[in-house]
Amino acid sequence: MKLIDTHCHLNLPYFKDDIDETIHRALNADIEMVVVGTDYKSSKKGLEIANRYQNGVYVAVGLHPESLEDRTEQENGDKAYFSAEEFNADIYQQLAKFPRVVAVGEIGLDYFRHNTAAHDWELIKQKQRQVFREQLEFALQLGLPVIIHCRQAHDDMLSLLTDFKNKYRQLLPTERSWGVLHCFSGDENLAWHYFNLGLSISFTGLITFSKNWDSLIRKMPDDRLLIETDAPFMTPEPYRGKRNEPLLVSYVAKRLADIRGVSAERIAALTTANARSLFRLS
Repeated sequence: MKLIDTHCHLNLPYFKDDIDETIHRALNADIEMVVVGTDYKSSKKGLEIANRYQNGVYVAVGLHPESLEDRTEQENGDKAYFSAEEFNADIYQQLAKFPRVVAVGEIGLDYFRHNTAAHDWELIKQKQRQVFREQLEFALQLGLPVIIHCRQAHDDMLSLLTDFKNKYRQLLPTERSWGVLHCFSGDENLAWHYFNLGLSISFTGLITFSKNWDSLIRKMPDDRLLIETDAPFMTPEPYRGKRNEPLLVSYVAKRLADIRGVSAERIAALTTANARSLFRLS
């Protein structure tokens, strides 16, 4: 089965020792991938990785909302520190013009916070919204789809995206999606709001150990469904607790097939066609 992992972070330090082996495992299993940036350094790294491969490895460039602040990430005992970045649209637009770049992302809003003073928090949220708008606009200018991150910020996200669509309705594609809500964790009602805005949603290994989205998965439009790993995170069963990688996106596809009562081959064909349409892959 040909599959496309539409969202992985092979450009982060978790893969520093075996990145090419990880990519070859996926490519040998007929799995392509989109390596997604979270800041300028990881976006540039993703482009360098994609440029090493003639086919099957693509990249998205963008500034993640959490990258506007200093942060640390830890997975399976590995800890990485990331410094805050001031958004500069020019440098991202320069990266986005390279042929292997297929999207602007990962961009969006993230209101999941701890230990932040109220007055500082409102400024942070305001900054996130402004940077997100700017990235939406330059993606549109370059004719690229967007990969959207949203955590505990769906009210503001829907409001912002609605305003954006109303403003640029004549410039947005109508025959296909113009973006994807990655690692979708909202409810069924929320999903239909995003569908009505012209967006797709993508599922991770979460669905292999939670039934929260089974009803939505059965009912949602065929042409709005995508799969991803979000590697190294969101590892599916039966590998929970281990580092995720693009090879394991097949478990997400198999779980979708079980939920929808169709063959794994049908899900593979459907999600691959949707990814090729969204990212304009040959």
